[in-house]
Amino acid sequence: MEEKKPLIVINFKTYAQATGSAAEKLAKISEQVSKMENIQIIVVPQPTDIYRIAKSVSIPVYAQHIDPVVYGSNTGSILPEAVYDAGAKGTLINHSERRLSLDVIEKTIKKAKELKLVTICCAADLEQAKSVAQFNPDYVAVEPPELIGGDISISTAQPGLIKDAVRKVKSASMTTKLLVGAGVKTKEDIDIAMKLGAEGVLLASGITKAKDQKRAIQGLIIDADKMPEEKK
Repeated sequence: MEEKKPLIVINFKTYAQATGSAAEKLAKISEQVSKMENIQIIVVPQPTDIYRIAKSVSIPVYAQHIDPVVYGSNTGSILPEAVYDAGAKGTLINHSERRLSLDVIEKTIKKAKELKLVTICCAADLEQAKSVAQFNPDYVAVEPPELIGGDISISTAQPGLIKDAVRKVKSASMTTKLLVGAGVKTKEDIDIAMKLGAEGVLLASGITKAKDQKRAIQGLIIDADKMPEEKK
């Protein structure tokens, strides 16, 4: 049986290395690796970059956030219909840097489903993972805040959390799948997460801030001893 391949979601955040023309470049690199390795990669740029990137690549482009608002007087809000029209196929919800209350999470997931936007709802811990899973997002992404952006991955530091999160999410929803994030940088990190029941990973700085972004993405998929030689 062929080994199951992980879903890789790359959050561009607001890094200079993933904004504007740099965001488009990173999206094209992601698309190249996706096709080369036959693996699904989703890119998550800032709202202002969604349209240009969606026009430039064939891989899915997601929004970093949407607000559960409708057409009208909502200055400063991110209208779900607007990101959908710009070419987004899905959205993050409740990222650690954009926390929402449970009632707003529920409304946001419901609004996204109306537009058939795929939903990745983030959770900081097991209880929150179970709480948001009851709203049946497509994915729950568990990211312990203390590990985000660090050098120690959730797979290494808290493997038990991944296993428990799979159980918690399944107990709340028959359809929601689990992603994990925080400190994920290597194929080994992903392999551990997959063996424990995750469907893939949500990551950011390990890719966006890498000196060689293509090599960093490849390193998530290819064993270290099989990686092509680094250009000098």
